[in-house]
Amino acid sequence: MGTARPRTAETLSAAGARRIALAAQGFGRARPAGTVDRRHVRRLFGDVGLVQIDSVNVVVRSQELPLWARLGAHSREVLAAMAADDELFEYWGHEASLIPVAHQPLFRWKMARASNGAAWSGLVEIQRQHPGYVQAVLDEVRERGPVRASELLDPGAKSGPWWGWAKGKRALEFLFWTGQVTARRLPSFERVYDLTERIIPPGVMAQPTPTEADARRQLLRQAAASMGVATVADLCDYYRLKVPATRPFVDDLVEAGDLVPVRVEGWKDQAYVAPDAARPRRITAATLLSPFDSLVWFRPRTERLFDFHYRLELYTPEPKRVFGYYVLPFLLGDALVARLDVKADRKARSLLVPGAFAEPGHPPEALVGDLAHELRSFAEWLGLDRVEVGRRGDLADPLWRALR
Repeated sequence: MGTARPRTAETLSAAGARRIALAAQGFGRARPAGTVDRRHVRRLFGDVGLVQIDSVNVVVRSQELPLWARLGAHSREVLAAMAADDELFEYWGHEASLIPVAHQPLFRWKMARASNGAAWSGLVEIQRQHPGYVQAVLDEVRERGPVRASELLDPGAKSGPWWGWAKGKRALEFLFWTGQVTARRLPSFERVYDLTERIIPPGVMAQPTPTEADARRQLLRQAAASMGVATVADLCDYYRLKVPATRPFVDDLVEAGDLVPVRVEGWKDQAYVAPDAARPRRITAATLLSPFDSLVWFRPRTERLFDFHYRLELYTPEPKRVFGYYVLPFLLGDALVARLDVKADRKARSLLVPGAFAEPGHPPEALVGDLAHELRSFAEWLGLDRVEVGRRGDLADPLWRALR
């Protein structure tokens, strides 16, 4: 008998890879036709795994935009309500993120590592200058929680390093990172801290703590399911796992059949697909995306998937900005076809679009109708009365005419 030949890795077209990735992120389904409720949001978290949060409120809090992109109009309070009811918790998943509370055990190894404060220069400084202070803060939260940093008996004064945080804020953030306290957000976006066991449900707290190896494997599985097709760097970035320490676990998942190696046309690195990833023939999405949406947050992958070079220019001096202050990509079908500089003028009840730019190869007349419809719907959801388009960009005039 001859030796069996090794199976040749499948080759995916670039368009096929895009559709797999979009379906994995929940864009293979149309937005709900009726009222959006928690069931829809739970399914969204089943797709994306976690939602990155950010304080930027130029249009709306960034964490609301992934829900808009996939579900359309929904209650602006739904995420806060689900966090208050212990369905979601906040931790450093992909940056600061809202995560289904059932996944909390998967992050305990990160919390345990963070307990070694060697990497926390601010903590070392506090311990040197104020011995026993961190423990005192933890004791205070235990006795008085939930508390804001400013409500501590000795919050300290703001300083230069650590984003100007006072010693109380630094101590609470260390305790948050290590999992000794957890936090919820006020409408002002300020964290309110309490003991973890008073926020995470007892049933979750009682679950066994996975080993670091098992937790890394499961986070990789979840990343693969949420991305559909990805390289090792893509998979590791999703939950902010270090590539050198995590790469061996990718090999484990391949051997177990949980990841399937593939080639993607135009991709230099080896790619992998989740075995049960959907492979739609067509994607019909038409939506604006947050800069922090999990579809586009890893910029090298965004460029690989969509040929879309994307950099947020929030912190770029205005004269050096190319597209604008807060620029949202526009997804149409399976392509990122435009980008818009957007701002909500709540006092004037207007959605401002100072700049609108079509991507090369996407003529404005082919996309402006869908974009105008999306902007009207978006403004209505935000409680704004009108859309006002500026003059910057090749898409501005056609969009202005379409909205009129």
